[in-house]
Amino acid sequence: MTPIGERPRRLAALIRKETLQIGRDPSSLLIAVVLPLLLLFLFGYGVSFDLKQSPICLVVEQPGQAASGLGASFQASRFFRVQSDVTTKACQAELVAGRVNAVVVVPSDFADRLGGGDVAPLQILVDGSDPNTAGLMANDIGGTWRTWQAIEADSRGGNAAPRLQVTSRYRYNPEKESRNFLLPGLVAVIMTLIGTMLTALVVSREWERGTMEAMMATPLSVFELLLGKLIPYYGLGMAALAVTTVITIWLFGVPFRGSVLALAGVSTVFLLTTLAQGLLISTLARNQFVATQAAMFSAFLPGFLLSGLVYEIDSMPWPIRLFTFLVPARYYVPSLQTLFLAGDEAGVLVPDSLALTAMASLLFALVAWKTPKRLDG
Repeated sequence: MTPIGERPRRLAALIRKETLQIGRDPSSLLIAVVLPLLLLFLFGYGVSFDLKQSPICLVVEQPGQAASGLGASFQASRFFRVQSDVTTKACQAELVAGRVNAVVVVPSDFADRLGGGDVAPLQILVDGSDPNTAGLMANDIGGTWRTWQAIEADSRGGNAAPRLQVTSRYRYNPEKESRNFLLPGLVAVIMTLIGTMLTALVVSREWERGTMEAMMATPLSVFELLLGKLIPYYGLGMAALAVTTVITIWLFGVPFRGSVLALAGVSTVFLLTTLAQGLLISTLARNQFVATQAAMFSAFLPGFLLSGLVYEIDSMPWPIRLFTFLVPARYYVPSLQTLFLAGDEAGVLVPDSLALTAMASLLFALVAWKTPKRLDG
């Protein structure tokens, strides 16, 4: 019977061995350090769903005070970069070529119909090849037009201003910055990379090289073996979480309204889930190439595409929506976004954490069941 005092010594030796192996392995450093930073800077600086300085073409068929005032409103808007003093034909050519996203035409009778109390027409041609951009463009142009109309009516002392006045307040993200929504969710993708892909790759490499069989020949129990594998990668994942969170808040200005304790708690449950998934993949595959592909298709791509980070889950077909309940990142992404933008909302964090705990328990049970402790197992 193994003395109780020997188990902590064996476990400490295994943890030290795994930690040294992580530091000596270039692929581990690439996945754990370089790739997360690359994704963070790519999404922080290069990916945005916001429309700012979108190119439009403004055609004023008959210059006048009213038409000039409307054109000045478009020029002053932060949403548009306006090309003016061009003809309708030239603007349509620009729209076809994709150099502008919309064409706004102020007709020649605009001032007369506006002054006579009639409906003043305004033609808007929007590039509909991208429906999302087209919808945002139409909304922003309409908003600029309605704002100018209200100001113009007020300056005339008339009653042409809209009778119904709507004041919009954007809670949690008043700046309407897509970066504030994307970067917290991207942390989930980074944690998936470290938890699932890195673990699956490194452990499967040990199966290929035979070092796993050498450890199985030692007095290590299955519990000690799994724990020795988990602790170094858990520490690596939490370190990556700390670095990415600091960069997200400090460099990109994303607000953090939750508590560090809640962030650490929900991240721990998610990281354990991904680590268990990576261990299960490596145990079943025992091959680096197969393990990498399995981790990519079972963890990284679903975490990126089916977690609500990029695409709304409610807009997906119902079979895909049902499948998202099996994706751990589906529960982690909204928790992170809630922690960053809203705070410690128990109504979101508790159910998501319980779901991740159930998934982690099931995966660890499968790992313990499928991990042999005998060479002929």
